[in-house]
Amino acid sequence: MSSSLDLPPLDRVDTLAQELALLQDKGKRRIAFLGSRHVPVVAIHLVELMARSLAQEGHSLITSGSQGVNAAVIRGVLEVDPSLLTVLLPQSLDRQPKEIRDQLELVLHLVEKAEHDDLPLPIASSLCNQEIIGRCDQLICLAFHDSETLLTSCRSAEEMGKVVSLLFFD
Repeated sequence: MSSSLDLPPLDRVDTLAQELALLQDKGKRRIAFLGSRHVPVVAIHLVELMARSLAQEGHSLITSGSQGVNAAVIRGVLEVDPSLLTVLLPQSLDRQPKEIRDQLELVLHLVEKAEHDDLPLPIASSLCNQEIIGRCDQLICLAFHDSETLLTSCRSAEEMGKVVSLLFFD
């Protein structure tokens, strides 16, 4: 009589081992948050809570500077410790929406990409996301199933061996 074990594929075992090690690691991590600009209100509060909690644990957070998920992360971390927050903008501060500029002026570690001002925003955002991913140990992404730029960024992060948590709004 034979029995079968449904073992996960080897590449999934490696990912699982990496995720378990990360959970057990009490060291401080560099965690990137990327997400949609258009977010349900309830989700905004959840993102702020996650960012605040991670900052309270002493982790450094990296995000971009748009409305929605990024703005919620910025608010959450600024409440705890502004020195734990780095914001990379896809273009210069002047090119950011007026609604978020006041918040961005409170960020201690703000990186502007004025050299991308002549690029269309989707391309500048994609380049910005790649740089953010390059600076992090872990990526938390909140998106819709049709958020192509974000989904591409998640695939890229996985290819780079980053731990990726992808949460969908829809």
